[in-house]
Amino acid sequence: MGFARQERTALCDALEAAGPDAPTLCEGWTAHDLAAHLWVRENDPSALPGMFLAALADVTDARMHATKRRWTYPELIHQIRRGPRPISVFAVPVLDELANTAEFFVHTEDVRRPAGLPPRDLGVEFEDTIAKSLNTTAKTLFRGAPCGVVLERTDRGQKLRVKPGESTVTVIGKPSELLLFAFGRRADADVRLVGDPGAEAALLDR
Repeated sequence: MGFARQERTALCDALEAAGPDAPTLCEGWTAHDLAAHLWVRENDPSALPGMFLAALADVTDARMHATKRRWTYPELIHQIRRGPRPISVFAVPVLDELANTAEFFVHTEDVRRPAGLPPRDLGVEFEDTIAKSLNTTAKTLFRGAPCGVVLERTDRGQKLRVKPGESTVTVIGKPSELLLFAFGRRADADVRLVGDPGAEAALLDR
């Protein structure tokens, strides 16, 4: 089983355990909203532009609402668990692995952590995979940071400088937790910050 399939299963299990009205780390979204997002992202091309362009966000919202009306919450989770439709680009195994491993991990934790569940032990191979993802995405994710940023792995001691700056904050944790921090789950990521207190506060508030 690839990591994308592993995390798809974990995400669907978390959604089932949480219930449709459970809060998530996605501001304003319940677990049901998140499930609708996951389905339209993979299977509804008309909804994709609105995930990146604010001017088209209403289209995406409408497609999500339509998805919630089309299936009950358990049915929707079943659809996600089955995987993307054959016509979806995510049905290509290589693209599924590249695009969904990190995405599904983050959204799994979006469901788990509001319920008070602790970080999972994901294993060295998974952490290495997430570290590779950070190598290619971290500079983009931190481009708006108000200070310099260095990511440091607690499990291997490796450092990745993602943004220069007069004042630099080092964010320390496992790659999976660094990824959560990079994706804006700053209050819920199991990381430690080292740097000027003012720069740390600015990074947390960005």
